[in-house]
Amino acid sequence: MSIRARVRARARRLYGSGVNNPTSFLSLLRGGASKGLGAPLVLLAILGMMVVPLAPFALDLLFTFNIALSIVILLAVIYVMRPLEFSAFPTVLLGVTLLRLALNVASTRVVLLHGHEGSHAAGKVIEAFGNFVIGGHYTVGFIVFIILTIINFVVVTKGAERVSEVSARFVLDALPGKQMAIDADLNAGLLTREEAKARREDVREEADFYGSMDGASKFVRGDAIAGLLVLVINIIGGLLIGTMEHDLPIGEAARNYTLLTIGDGLVAQIPALLLSTAVAVLVTRMSKAQDMGQQLAAQIFGQAKALGIAAAVLALLGIIPGMPNLVFLSLAAGCGYLAFRLSRRKQQATEARKTQEALPAPSKLPELSWEDVAPEDALGLEVGYRLIPLVDAKQGGELMARIKGVRKKLTQDLGFLIPPVHIRDNLELSPNAYRVTLNGVPLASGSVHADKFMALDSGRALGTIPGIAAKDPTFGLDATWIERGARDHAQSMGYTVVDPATVVATHLSHLIGQHASDLFGHDEAQALLSNLAKASPKLAEDLVPKTLPMAVFVKVLKSLLADRVPIRAFRSIAEALAEVAPKSHDPVALASAVRVTLGRQIVQDINGMDAELPAYTLAPQLERLLQDTLNAGSLALEPGLAERMQQSIADGVQRQTAIGQPAVLLVPGPLRPLLSRFTRQTVPDLHVLAYNEVPESKRVRLIGALG
Repeated sequence: MSIRARVRARARRLYGSGVNNPTSFLSLLRGGASKGLGAPLVLLAILGMMVVPLAPFALDLLFTFNIALSIVILLAVIYVMRPLEFSAFPTVLLGVTLLRLALNVASTRVVLLHGHEGSHAAGKVIEAFGNFVIGGHYTVGFIVFIILTIINFVVVTKGAERVSEVSARFVLDALPGKQMAIDADLNAGLLTREEAKARREDVREEADFYGSMDGASKFVRGDAIAGLLVLVINIIGGLLIGTMEHDLPIGEAARNYTLLTIGDGLVAQIPALLLSTAVAVLVTRMSKAQDMGQQLAAQIFGQAKALGIAAAVLALLGIIPGMPNLVFLSLAAGCGYLAFRLSRRKQQATEARKTQEALPAPSKLPELSWEDVAPEDALGLEVGYRLIPLVDAKQGGELMARIKGVRKKLTQDLGFLIPPVHIRDNLELSPNAYRVTLNGVPLASGSVHADKFMALDSGRALGTIPGIAAKDPTFGLDATWIERGARDHAQSMGYTVVDPATVVATHLSHLIGQHASDLFGHDEAQALLSNLAKASPKLAEDLVPKTLPMAVFVKVLKSLLADRVPIRAFRSIAEALAEVAPKSHDPVALASAVRVTLGRQIVQDINGMDAELPAYTLAPQLERLLQDTLNAGSLALEPGLAERMQQSIADGVQRQTAIGQPAVLLVPGPLRPLLSRFTRQTVPDLHVLAYNEVPESKRVRLIGALG
């Protein structure tokens, strides 16, 4: 594994139903005294309707219930806030489809057995649809039924089926990318474990829902085909039964059976059309919690320019001779009035915002004071003017919340309170640039696009995507800024997609982790001692300043943080210092003693719970040379020797990371501080440990000697 692959792996780690849920047909029947037997019994009753004859009154009741149920389902789909809130819809669709097919079979039996008695033989509902809806004219009824079937089958059902299929495919393809994004937010401290678990559950439910909808849409298509077949079979069967068994004239038999069949088909086709419409509405909605009526009103009738142009076109059509002038001119006036109201409302909102932002000019300049000498912020973030929406919560900016999450996680990991990040705009920066400062000194900079997403190739991408080529500011990986609408497509191709706020927060988190020792000072040390005094007052009282001066105490903790050793086990640190401080006040010796006490924590942070610790040692000749240099009181190395040491250590680290194992160098205790400072910047992935820092429970496996 190359250094670039290691950086990619680290980037992956870092970036890494409610009140609106309508009651389904089966859940309505689940309650009551049966306590779980309602749904199986109703399902068996629906299947039994295909075999057991039903009286005309029972058919009227069930047909009416079927129409009412279809209307309720359609309205529930319209008023639901998000598609996932109606997660029971595929099951409801199956139940209602079975009910309608069972009614088709039951009504077919009644029509064929008693159709010779007249149009009232199959109940009042079928007779009403046969006489009132189609006017008693079976030719007109046949044409209306065919038109409804074409609309349902060719337009609504076919479109809903295609949308369901595409949605299911894209949701399933984007599932790994979404899981990686959740893991990245969790590792960056932007999410808690509970929030990450809830998001993973939402992603899983979304995949299950659209997968079920892809299959459930086939029910609607099959139901439409079954309606056509039942119509043809009923007409042909009725003519044969009426003329051959009941000796009816061909005209009377055609009139009776065709009217009954068309009425029966319309009774079933209208609920089918309602249910198909519900399917199409549900699968074409976006996964966003918003009322459908408000969404359509805002996006269709909320554009003043569009309404104004429509009013002008309608007015031109209204003055053409021969046109229905009153209708066109009335609609033109209505559209023009709406456009005027929307434009006026937008203008008033703009003027109100400018008034609030305007600051009154001071009458005179105040006298200068020491309050005007503001101290430098420990951490600062300067942004260009195009990145201001990222930090403005009123404009939907999420960067403030992300930085708060980063501070919380680093505070828990490092063991001291990370200072606040002061954010301000800087017109000297380019519009899309930002800069991180440490104690007023620029530390690092980067560039992001506030209106786009950054797609990172984590090593598993299937191809290239269009966008703006760039570099990840944290690790320097190749990246592409893509449009927000292309996020799912990029995730389905294996890219890790992150928003600009996460890019900046991750860069900031990486920088804070590297410079934690520069953020620690006397105030932080005193706060740790104050917290220790609450649990161990005697230990805190005897340590500082009785045994150890505050300045030395701070140097020891800063040395630990510089070596990437968290100080969250502060009581153990204090006890180790209280034991060694009476003998020496040397910060290096004190830090070495503390590291021995924290050896178990240090080694566990390196290779986890593995029983074996792979490690390098120094070649004997090199170790003697360094010992002699240290004993002579010199901390400087000959340039050629330093360069060869650096190359040898870098090669060993690369071999370890290539096989996915940590790179550890075991050295004698006196040499550890020297080699740690030597490799801290040049080989940051190397962990330099002293022999006595490895706990007895760990088994050391020597993998080579670096010379």
